[in-house]
Amino acid sequence: MTVDVALVEALIFLAAIAALAVAGLQTYLVFREDEGTEKMKSIAKAIREGAEAFLTREYKTAAIVGVVLTVLILVGLYTPSDPMFSPHLALGFVVGTVGSALAGYLGMYVSVRANVRTAGVARGGKLDPAMRFAFRGGSVTGLSVAGFALLGLVGFYVGFGGNIMEMVGFIFGASLMSLFARVGGGIYTKGADVGADLVGKVEAGIPEDDPRNPAVIADNVGDNVGDCAGMAADLFETYVVTAVSTMLLAYLLADVKNTFAWAVLFPLIISAWSIVATLVAFPFVRMSEGGTIMGALYKGFIATVVVGIAGIGVLSYLLMGPAWVGVFVAGAVGLIVMIVIVFSTDYYTGTGRRPVTSIAEAAQRGAGPVVIEGMSVGLEAALVPALAIVGGIITSYSVMYLAAPAGVSPVHFGLYGIGLAAASMLSATGMIISIDAFGPITDNAGGIAEMAELPKEAREITDPLDAVGNTTKAVTKGYAVGSAALGALVLFAAYYQAASAAVGGSGIALGDLAVNQPLVIVGLLIGATLPFFFTAFLMRAVGTAAQAVVEEVRRQFRTIKGIMEGTGKPEYGPCVDIVTKTAISELALPAAIAVITPLAVGFLLGPIAVSGLLFGVILSGLPLAVFMTVGGGAWDNGKKYIEMGHFGGKKSEPHKAAVVGDTVGDATKDTAGPAINPLIKVVNTISILFVTLVVSHNLFGYLSGLHW
Repeated sequence: MTVDVALVEALIFLAAIAALAVAGLQTYLVFREDEGTEKMKSIAKAIREGAEAFLTREYKTAAIVGVVLTVLILVGLYTPSDPMFSPHLALGFVVGTVGSALAGYLGMYVSVRANVRTAGVARGGKLDPAMRFAFRGGSVTGLSVAGFALLGLVGFYVGFGGNIMEMVGFIFGASLMSLFARVGGGIYTKGADVGADLVGKVEAGIPEDDPRNPAVIADNVGDNVGDCAGMAADLFETYVVTAVSTMLLAYLLADVKNTFAWAVLFPLIISAWSIVATLVAFPFVRMSEGGTIMGALYKGFIATVVVGIAGIGVLSYLLMGPAWVGVFVAGAVGLIVMIVIVFSTDYYTGTGRRPVTSIAEAAQRGAGPVVIEGMSVGLEAALVPALAIVGGIITSYSVMYLAAPAGVSPVHFGLYGIGLAAASMLSATGMIISIDAFGPITDNAGGIAEMAELPKEAREITDPLDAVGNTTKAVTKGYAVGSAALGALVLFAAYYQAASAAVGGSGIALGDLAVNQPLVIVGLLIGATLPFFFTAFLMRAVGTAAQAVVEEVRRQFRTIKGIMEGTGKPEYGPCVDIVTKTAISELALPAAIAVITPLAVGFLLGPIAVSGLLFGVILSGLPLAVFMTVGGGAWDNGKKYIEMGHFGGKKSEPHKAAVVGDTVGDATKDTAGPAINPLIKVVNTISILFVTLVVSHNLFGYLSGLHW
């Protein structure tokens, strides 16, 4: 069957436009809902202004760094004969940065307006309408991310005449902005949250989201800049990096590209179909009689996967010739890996499940056992995602290896199969992000309901929505970690091929990557250490921000009369300003570490050491990210399990101990852990971007005379 390439490219473009059009419609439907009482509007306005002020400062900082890097790419990488033409790389870098920032901003823009309206819908006393309304708000983020990412991908693919090497700038820009959003937003959200909890819950003994707490608005702002804008930027990056890395691998493997005309474009075709699958699945998100909130959200997720896998099967049959069965199985494997990771994360963080109840039970013995048990849960949780990814790699490689036709290297086709498995995970990106953005909307809705003193019926709706929101955010982090690891492995394969091309096609012998090669060992050690060193600064930054908030809240409790009695009004602005300034100042060093490390290793030790670096950062980054994100989510829901009335309930000694565990988990699950995803991909994309210079200019090569 002959299919016109221009027609397929046009259909991909239309899929991106359709996602953005539906996002616009969903925004209109959200905005037409009533905002509620004047007090609700006032609280929502304060949250909205704080979130927008923070993003403005963060984006200004990112813009300064972006301008410097754009000039560096234009000047430093300018070689007319190089396939990576620097003006195109610079253009891609700018668009990738702006696209990631825009996706995060639009998601946050709707989130800070959907929160108060969700609280308003909750006043009706019915759970399903409030749940579906919050999900509608979250769907704007999901569709915006998928739409903008795919629009940029197909635009550059067509605009650059199919030269995927020139699209590396696009993924570098997306990765860098994701790093800023994750690091800055994470420091903000958890600095505010931890500070508010330490003084409010622990010292003053007042509930979460109590309007008497001067840090309560900063805490609610943080939910949006971290879990909405930060996650949107993160998964925008994941989307484009995974797609481009698979396309780049096919582009660099000449036998695959020449034998299969659709090999390079196929990841974008899958991405376009994923939007169709997401739109088809949206109506499935509703609660049945006696059903649960999470069950309703999972209906949409499962519908997306079913439609996605069916589409991959049909597309494989139509476009990939006699190897279509192998291509289909490789794509299906990626979806299975994603499902395993999602449900594993749900198990380890779900309220009422064994890991969470074990933490709540440990709280009866004090704060120390809570911390120990939570660490145990996080460490244990790293096993299943790792095994799922291992199984996915082996299966996708094997089926494609066996399906390789004459004229195609089975090894090359197997590597391409791993890329397809990673790309197929994009099929659920729109739905996954929609489910994630549901979390900060419902969290804020609960806070607004508490601060605005809405009737008990409203809180009975917002409280369970908020509790489920913690699980949805944890599930999304698990998905992001898994897709980052699989995508980074494909990026590594692309780096290997790009480095080979940079030295005239001879490449490096397999022995050069053996563990007895000193440069590989050095690179591995540096790479394996990097995530630990990187996250150390983030954990410390959260502590710095939290301490500043604690001191400000204590000052207000001392100097403003009547706060605790409700006759005096706290000043919310100073806490928002403190956390904003701290987050912006503290994000510079971790971002610099992520950018400078691969360049330093490359220009000092050469491309073989960089290979080890890439392996090391992936191998240690994956389990560390799972440990931090899942363990933190389990600590959080362990506290919430006690607040539901178990083991003494609120204000009991076990509850106080659980709050300590939750405080530790806040910094790991929403700041340090998620930031490892963009770290892994920034290191990989920079390595590919500068591979030609690293091959020809490295100190170790000059001094030793060794070449690969």
